[in-house]
Amino acid sequence: MDRFVILSGCSGGGKSTLLEALKRRGHNAVEEPGRRIVIEELEGDGSALPWVDAAAFARRAIALSLADRKTAAAIPGTVFFDRGLIDAASALEHLTGERVLTSLGRLHRYNRHVFLTPPWPEIYVGDRERRHDFTAAVAEYDRLSTAYPALGYEVHVLPKIGVEERADFVCSILKLD
Repeated sequence: MDRFVILSGCSGGGKSTLLEALKRRGHNAVEEPGRRIVIEELEGDGSALPWVDAAAFARRAIALSLADRKTAAAIPGTVFFDRGLIDAASALEHLTGERVLTSLGRLHRYNRHVFLTPPWPEIYVGDRERRHDFTAAVAEYDRLSTAYPALGYEVHVLPKIGVEERADFVCSILKLD
């Protein structure tokens, strides 16, 4: 869907911070599926955690991403997604070899412009929900920077600048106020 815009890229690269800046400007946003799943699993007794059962985690992220798209369809205007279906399908395919990325990626389209946060070690921080190290984050970024163009998306690597300047960059590419 052309009004669905993906913010993806390296973990700890500033996606969530950028999403907050875009929300302050009046844009609609969908929070990262993975972080929501981790919080829910940690609050319960779940095992669909990336460091316990990564494939189960990726499958839940796919299901949640599909549900997010359905919910977002009722929201007017541009909707920014902090990660989404392509990220989850790429992870599952990487982990299991299941060929899901191309079929899901072609069936459920986003805006052709995708914004990737590059690896940025100076701002990378692990936390309760982000337990992987920077090397794993870079490997994920490398997979995604290949997956999106392979599906026909035009990738824009976000410059390493302040969050408001990043929001200006995104809005400029998309021709948003």
